[in-house]
Amino acid sequence: MFSGSAMVAEPQRVASTPSTKVKILLVDDTPENLVSLEATLDSLGEELVLANSGREALRHLLEHDFAAILLDVKMPDMDGFETAELIRSRPRSRHVPILFLTGYKNEEHLFRGYDLGAVDFLFKPIVPEVLRSKVSVFVELSRKADLLERQAATLRKTEQQFRSLLEAAPDAMIICRGNGNIVLINSRTEAMFGYPRSELISEHIRLLVPRWHFEMLPGAEEEFDLDGSNHAPQAPAHEFDAVRRDGTTFPVEISLSPLLADGGLLITTAIRDITARRKVEEERARAEEKVHQLNQHLEDRVLERTEALMRSNDELAQFAYVASHDLQEPLRTVLIYTELLARQYEGSLDGDARKFMSYITESARRMEHLIRDLLEFSKVESERDIPFTAISCDVPLDEALSNLVTRIQECGAKIARSELPCVNGDRIQLCRLFQNLVGNAIKYRHPDRPLRIDIAAERRGGDWVFSVKDNGVGIEPEYTEKVFGIFKRLHGRDNPGTGMGLAICRKIVARHGGRIWVESTPDVGSTFFFTLPAVTQSSLGHATDTRP
Repeated sequence: MFSGSAMVAEPQRVASTPSTKVKILLVDDTPENLVSLEATLDSLGEELVLANSGREALRHLLEHDFAAILLDVKMPDMDGFETAELIRSRPRSRHVPILFLTGYKNEEHLFRGYDLGAVDFLFKPIVPEVLRSKVSVFVELSRKADLLERQAATLRKTEQQFRSLLEAAPDAMIICRGNGNIVLINSRTEAMFGYPRSELISEHIRLLVPRWHFEMLPGAEEEFDLDGSNHAPQAPAHEFDAVRRDGTTFPVEISLSPLLADGGLLITTAIRDITARRKVEEERARAEEKVHQLNQHLEDRVLERTEALMRSNDELAQFAYVASHDLQEPLRTVLIYTELLARQYEGSLDGDARKFMSYITESARRMEHLIRDLLEFSKVESERDIPFTAISCDVPLDEALSNLVTRIQECGAKIARSELPCVNGDRIQLCRLFQNLVGNAIKYRHPDRPLRIDIAAERRGGDWVFSVKDNGVGIEPEYTEKVFGIFKRLHGRDNPGTGMGLAICRKIVARHGGRIWVESTPDVGSTFFFTLPAVTQSSLGHATDTRP
């Protein structure tokens, strides 16, 4: 009998490999028989463990596993049958092959031995060849059993790892056969669809995703082309509606990954709930549509306002042109008759009358200049549809200086100029631009030094930057932007003019696609800059020199 201590935790079983010797237990109370058995089986090359009693054999079984046990039937104290019964009572050794050794043949012994699970009886004297042959069979069986056990353990470990990965997946994972019948799911599937695991196994996956179909797999139309491997390419993700156990539907994204196993085709389907993503996409689409509608409405409003502004500008320019043109004739009449009255009654008019007459004449002339400048300002806008031509800027500058030759000579101004580039523009308006800038320098020259004017241009990126620099009285910093406004004059009646010259310059430069500004230091001088777009040489191919 086993003692109480023998039923404590059993030692870890060490599985044998083809390179590891298996153990064979030899049990006989006669030392000579043990030596004979050991000598007979030594050629097998395995590890032989000797025991001279049943109790000693049981102690060895507590420490080792054996491929086979050769057990003598007749032993004192505990015979072979009692020993075998105890061996079979232990789960760990229940299936170890037992070969009984006996010196006499007895049917009752045979029945009892086989009843205790004996695999064979060997009768003494034992034939060595027969003994080795039978024991070697059990050794081979033991090796194969160990191999199967190792493979099963590896398979269980792999399956456990696979199940762990499946459970750790953030998506619902369903493994089904090629016909769609479910064989395995993870807990996320239960939570997503509301079904217990037991109800889904063997059900068709279309219970959850009605539109699931095998044809989504790449190569399915060619009976699942695996390209020589067990894995087919993963199918692209698809978006479908899924159905919960309570009948409610929700959007999902699914992707399929097939695997050709020994039992046939298995398809892993990953299912992701995209309700939140679909909601964000719908909200984004609504927001984009709203922005599109607002932009369209804004564009319509801008177009409407632009058209209205253009009509207003056209009407205003037309009004200014007509008004300026129509006002010139009555104003000229007032001026002529006032001068006639002054000459005819020159001797009879007192001092106040002559002063009043001069006021009338001066105001009429200022009004005439103002109307002329206003007409010129409106003409810039009305001529915006006239196409530009390629022209050298030296040409309009020459014309401007020719128009100002008398004033230049009267003030003794020195003008320095560099060669100017060719641009696309309106020759008449460019002439007026240079004439106004040079005339402005003459008008606001410094009384204590000779006037000098420098005219130049340099290339900056895609523009030509022109400069008209003088050494005149200069402009206070707070007025450098205001001087370009209509009717803006900084020196009142001290200098003649209408305050329209620089406003006309800005209008002309803007029509040519440039901008104008001034940099000035009071009592030092001013430099007026303006830009005109540079043009390629090919676009100047038809330019002609129109200098007089």
